[in-house]
Amino acid sequence: MPKGSPELTASRREEIINACEKLYETMSFKEITIKEIGAVTSFTRTSIYNYFQTKEEIFLALMQREYELWAQELSALSEEKDSMTAGEFADTLAKSLEKRQQLLKLLAMNHYDMEENSRAERLTDFKVAYGASLDAVRVCLKKFFPNTDAESFIFVFFPFLFGVYPYTFATEKQLTAMREAKMDFKMHSIYEIIYSCVMQLLGGK
Repeated sequence: MPKGSPELTASRREEIINACEKLYETMSFKEITIKEIGAVTSFTRTSIYNYFQTKEEIFLALMQREYELWAQELSALSEEKDSMTAGEFADTLAKSLEKRQQLLKLLAMNHYDMEENSRAERLTDFKVAYGASLDAVRVCLKKFFPNTDAESFIFVFFPFLFGVYPYTFATEKQLTAMREAKMDFKMHSIYEIIYSCVMQLLGGK
């Protein structure tokens, strides 16, 4: 464990996660190393190992933070609103995930490798955050749509999120390949795809 106050530990963990997030905007998961992350922090690269043992743990912590922020937003929604139509809820949910592009990008990665290369306690922390997001959606559904089977909605919606990013963002190389393959494709926005899915799951009511 790193020496220092809990505040310092939390601050340095956050700095490492922020550095990883910044690099991930222009680099791929494979390109990013702990050395690369250390180069954009205010302390030595070797100090990172006091907080995270692998780069997978750092990415897992980034995804954990994204889930936590999303769950907080949904929890506030269920507390502030007394009722919502399907269209209003689909609109709000789509907009909430439109802001969480980083989460959707992370979801498109190989979770098996990320989780396998993280310590059990780090994986547990992540699962707590993931579970909180499930609960936040569940609470909204039970409050706003009591006649909807919340578990069936979740069973479809959360696995669906893993595929949103690849359908909304493509590299120039991927676009060229699809054109050369003469694929009939149209890129859609995060908002469009999620709004459509939620409306279908709620029966468009």
